[in-house]
Amino acid sequence: MTKETLFYQFAVDSQVFFRSKYTYALVNLKPLVPGHVLVVPLRTTALRFGDLTPSESLDYMTSLQLIQGLIRKVYKADALNIAIQDGPEAGQLVPHLHTHLIPRFKTDGYGDGIYLRLEKNDLEAAYKDFFARKAQFQKDGAFKAPDDDSREPRTEEVMSKEAEYLKAELEKYQHELDKGEEKL
Repeated sequence: MTKETLFYQFAVDSQVFFRSKYTYALVNLKPLVPGHVLVVPLRTTALRFGDLTPSESLDYMTSLQLIQGLIRKVYKADALNIAIQDGPEAGQLVPHLHTHLIPRFKTDGYGDGIYLRLEKNDLEAAYKDFFARKAQFQKDGAFKAPDDDSREPRTEEVMSKEAEYLKAELEKYQHELDKGEEKL
């Protein structure tokens, strides 16, 4: 029996489109743009980047490089934002390390404003200490992102379909990499 894949405490198996020994990638509940995905360590006790073991770190970065190439190709992105919010003071809202891969386009008009949109994240659940630090930091004058009520959560069905699509595209992409037809 396969172990359930968790993002913090939430089961996300139907959203996952990639798994390696220590890492997985999933589609986002509330993507900033189409193709906005997350790369996450399987170990839920890895709250911050520094919590990864050397083996996990190598696997994480290798996975991140593979998935960024896939997202750039599938979504025909001109560039990507690759963002880790490492701790509540950096805007991390979910106490489980994750990296945002956000496709960017010459015409998207976001510029650095994309980071403001990251402040309002997918899941608001964390340990008491995590929220206490976050609340204290915000009270002390941290920049607060504006509410973004236009980003509605997607249905399980929509996310599952996107995950299946990306699984199929990843298989093609890995085949092209193996044949030397594509570069990371």
